[in-house]
Amino acid sequence: MLAGEPYIADDPELSADAARAERLTERFNASRAGEPGRVGILAELIGDLGEDAYVRPPFRVDYGRYITIGARTFVNTGGVFLDVAPITIGADCQIGPNVQLLTPTHPVEPGARRAKWEAAAPITIGDNVWLGGGVIVCPGVTIGEDTVVGAGAVVTRDLPSGVVAAGNPARVLREVPPDA
Repeated sequence: MLAGEPYIADDPELSADAARAERLTERFNASRAGEPGRVGILAELIGDLGEDAYVRPPFRVDYGRYITIGARTFVNTGGVFLDVAPITIGADCQIGPNVQLLTPTHPVEPGARRAKWEAAAPITIGDNVWLGGGVIVCPGVTIGEDTVVGAGAVVTRDLPSGVVAAGNPARVLREVPPDA
């Protein structure tokens, strides 16, 4: 699964891992801001949670343990991070509401889909990236540091560092201006 090889999603070990994530996600989503233990639940769910990272519920994952969220990154409400392959988010990122990071892929062939075969490809988001509300990042995509992705964009291919991109599929519109 993590290596990008095809796998059967109904595998008992994967199902147990998903059930663990579902229990922790339910606890996290039911918790209130400032509630003792809330950050601990998230830290138990997420593979690597950076210092002062903040995730606002509701939040959904497949497994959780294959997600890295960098220091000081903010994830707004409604995040869906399907981590069948690793999802790596850098430091100081801003993730808008209802952003979807989707690593799973499915075969085009109907028989393979009917047989429940799946695969996945990792997503990597560099430091200081801003993903606007409703952005969808597809499997295997890397977004370079300091890049801004406009609301509602669907990112189907890698984006370089230091650009503004938008649309469906997302296209580079311009470079990010240098700091003044």
